[in-house]
Amino acid sequence: MKANLNLTFYKEERFKETPISKIPEDWEVKKLAEVTVDIKDTEHKIPKKVEHGVPFVSINYMIKFPDHNFVINENDPNLEFISEEEFLNHQKRFNVELGDILYSKWGTIGQAKFVNTRRKFIASCAIALIKPNKKMANPLFLTYVLNSRQIKRQIIPVSKTSTRAEFHIGHIKKLKIPFPPLLEQKAIAYILSTVDEAIQKTDEIIAKTERLKKGLLQELLTKGIGHKEFKDTEIGRIPKDWEVVRLKDVAIEIKPGFACGKRDENGVIQLRMDSIGTDGWINTRAYVKIPAPDNIDIEKYLLRPGDILFTNTSGSLELIGKTALYRGEFARCTYSNHLTRVRVRKEKATSEWVFYVLLKYWTSGLFKVLKVTQAGGQKSVGKNVLINLKLPLPSLKEQRKIGEVLSTVDMKLKFEKERKEKLQRIKKALMDLLLTGKIRVKVS
Repeated sequence: MKANLNLTFYKEERFKETPISKIPEDWEVKKLAEVTVDIKDTEHKIPKKVEHGVPFVSINYMIKFPDHNFVINENDPNLEFISEEEFLNHQKRFNVELGDILYSKWGTIGQAKFVNTRRKFIASCAIALIKPNKKMANPLFLTYVLNSRQIKRQIIPVSKTSTRAEFHIGHIKKLKIPFPPLLEQKAIAYILSTVDEAIQKTDEIIAKTERLKKGLLQELLTKGIGHKEFKDTEIGRIPKDWEVVRLKDVAIEIKPGFACGKRDENGVIQLRMDSIGTDGWINTRAYVKIPAPDNIDIEKYLLRPGDILFTNTSGSLELIGKTALYRGEFARCTYSNHLTRVRVRKEKATSEWVFYVLLKYWTSGLFKVLKVTQAGGQKSVGKNVLINLKLPLPSLKEQRKIGEVLSTVDMKLKFEKERKEKLQRIKKALMDLLLTGKIRVKVS
């Protein structure tokens, strides 16, 4: 399909009304059962798991994969296995082949995955197996249609009638799908899978870069650059010429923010807990605008580039200590009382060094074992605990070198994540246009 492919796009002008949406006049609406040879699930019992054997696919394992490329990753720690005997019993009813479609029908319902592997496996009874009629329907096209908004709208009313989210085989068979000619189906599948492949490659780059960052955080923040001699300290083994200091020794101020429940679209931006990304960046889409409080000098709470924001309070212990470096994302910006601002003494330390040390502490789980207070479901690290937090301190020159290395990796991560978001927006727009026939594609 991908070799010597010549596609021509044009805007469709002739539509007809159907039960699911307007579609081009030469398209049809068919029930899924009409374009498949079988739709079924496995036995409704949980098979016994073993340490090694035939892969057993759960909903959680299935939904991690791209729409177009469900495979079996033997090295995935979340993959489970059943015995060969159990597999043979289930295979009589659930015989998966390359080009079939998996479809989630319990819990996280309505997600379709194209089976792109010949590896034998069995899936949970919460997953339906769809076998397309390949003389009529392109399997990959069907996968994208099943993940489209036209289908999601048909699922919601049915799934809400149950006490738990579920979608039975009978419901799946009755799903109404827009159905273009076979050659056009193939062209649409080709276009969408090309975008999906770009997203998948970007995911691989992101995963590789995140592993690199994790390794560098561990290596550079404990061993530094080029050191031969080390010493044991209360915070672990560090280079001999490094110091151990408290956070208050390298900070001009460590200042919690202020609470404000009011909103004002013409007011000043206030960052909250969800403004602090797990990757150490400010989430520029997560903030509120508030009026300047009468009893507070808001100028004292404005952020400057290089300020560090530390999550001091959260309903989840996992999020205590989540840290971000403010890089000047907004022209004028404050922060809430659930965050603490750390402003660094430039003659003692760099903002990047202190930030990356705090980030490493959070990712390694240090703040889970510090003294945490609890009130009304909220967990907090007190200011006194924070100001006395111990951290390693190399020379300013080495701090800058390490900060430059880690910042370069962070910028690479940010670029790739933004690229992935852009590709996801492109895919969403293409699905809306191609799967409704608003934009048509001819193949020659």
